Amino acid sequence: MSTLDATRAELALVVLYLNKAEARDKICRAIQYGSKFLSDGQPGTAQNVDKSTSLARKVFRLFKFVNDLHGLISPVPQGTPLPLVLLGKSKNALLSTFLFLDQIVWLGRTGIYKNKERAELIGRISLFCWMGSSICTTLVELGELGRLSASMKKLEKRFKDSDKYKNEEYRAKLQKSNERTLALVKAGMDIVVAVGLLQLAPKKVTPRVTGAFGFVSSLISCYQLLPSPPKSKTP
Repeated sequence: MSTLDATRAELALVVLYLNKAEARDKICRAIQYGSKFLSDGQPGTAQNVDKSTSLARKVFRLFKFVNDLHGLISPVPQGTPLPLVLLGKSKNALLSTFLFLDQIVWLGRTGIYKNKERAELIGRISLFCWMGSSICTTLVELGELGRLSASMKKLEKRFKDSDKYKNEEYRAKLQKSNERTLALVKAGMDIVVAVGLLQLAPKKVTPRVTGAFGFVSSLISCYQLLPSPPKSKTP
C-alpha cells in the first residue's frame, strides 16, 4: 500500500468517526470538562466555554433516550445471571430517564420552558438518575469481569502445556476483559463526576476534580468509539 493510499484510508476512518453524533458529543464533552477543570468554578472564558458547550451537547442527545428504552425491552443473552439482568435493565431505565429529563432541562435553558425552578429540580433529578445508571454499570462490569475471569481460568487449565495466547477463544475473552475493565474505570469516574455536579461533597469533589475526572472519562468514551482499522490483506 502506497503512502497516499494509507493516508486516504486513515482519513476515511477519521471521517467515519466524526460522522457519528455520539463521537462529536464525546469530543464536546471533553472540551466541556476540560474547561471546567481550567475554570475551577471561577467566572471567566473557561467557565463560559464550559456552559456553552454543555448546552450545545444537549442537542446531540435529543431523542437519545429511545436507545436505552430499546435496550430495556430487548432480550438478554442466554445464561446471564438474574442479578446482572436486573442491574442491566435498571441501568437502561435510569439512563433513559436521565436522557428524557435532560431534554426538559434543555428546553428550560433555551427559554422555551418558562418554569426555571422546576427545570432546575428536573435537572437535579436527571443527574441522580445518571449517577444511579453509572453505579449499575459499575456493578454489571464487576459481575461480568468475574464471569470472564472464571471462564478464562478454565481455558488456562485446558491449555496448560501450550501457549494460551495462540488460542483464538482465549484472546477474544482477554480482549473482552480489557474492554470491560476500561468500561468499569469509566463508570467509576462518571460516579465521581455526578457527585461533583450534584455538589454532594463540595469540599472533596471540587469543580476542578469534577473537570479532571470528566475529561479523562470523555477521552475513554472517545477511545471506545474509535472504528476498527481495516485488516491488512495478506498476499
